[in-house]
Amino acid sequence: MAKKKIFVVEDEEDLLELLTFNLSREGFEVNSAQDGEEAARAIPRALPDLILLDLMLPGLDGLEVCRALKKNSKTAGIPIVMVTAKGEESDIVAGLELGADDYITKPFSMKILIARLRALLRRKEERAVDKDALIRIHDIVIDPGRHEVLVRGQKVEFTHTELRILHFLAGRPGWVMTRQQIVDAVRGDDYAVTDRSVDVQMVGIRKKLGDCADCIETVRGVGYRFKE
Repeated sequence: MAKKKIFVVEDEEDLLELLTFNLSREGFEVNSAQDGEEAARAIPRALPDLILLDLMLPGLDGLEVCRALKKNSKTAGIPIVMVTAKGEESDIVAGLELGADDYITKPFSMKILIARLRALLRRKEERAVDKDALIRIHDIVIDPGRHEVLVRGQKVEFTHTELRILHFLAGRPGWVMTRQQIVDAVRGDDYAVTDRSVDVQMVGIRKKLGDCADCIETVRGVGYRFKE
């Protein structure tokens, strides 16, 4: 299996060496740059699976790099994790609005960073499932293209967000999905969803599924799972 490629943009040489060592030890292929201009040139050539981007860079700063990458069709879909200093809330918000996927503040635990990178890579693969694919499972037919759900042959009206959540879970039967993963799956659909509102949405989805409601299991303290 090919190694996942991570591109690290960090101007602190000691931290860059530490990140490169630990990520390589975890089985990742690591490329790097120490300033924004170099990163903006190198990343479209390297096409990594994920970018770890420090916001405080000499010359072209991290936000400008993020903006450039998200405007480039070759790199727009690559997940970006921003590395920020404490107290940079406005930069964090700006980066997320530009399309960055996550952030971590200095100083950070290497174990936590690696766990978050792996989780983001998993979510990238999960989002690769066709959002418009028709799904038939447990007497339920979900057709996002037609915005239609049939439950035991009867058409049931779902909101756009309810349908996307149902489709996301049904497309991965047996997988436990955290609330945050569900949020990430529907966030691009113009809905200000939060992890708490996922529970509210799930109440509505189960009510509309009627006798098929038990197809969705609550995994206490974690999230939800669609039965295989």
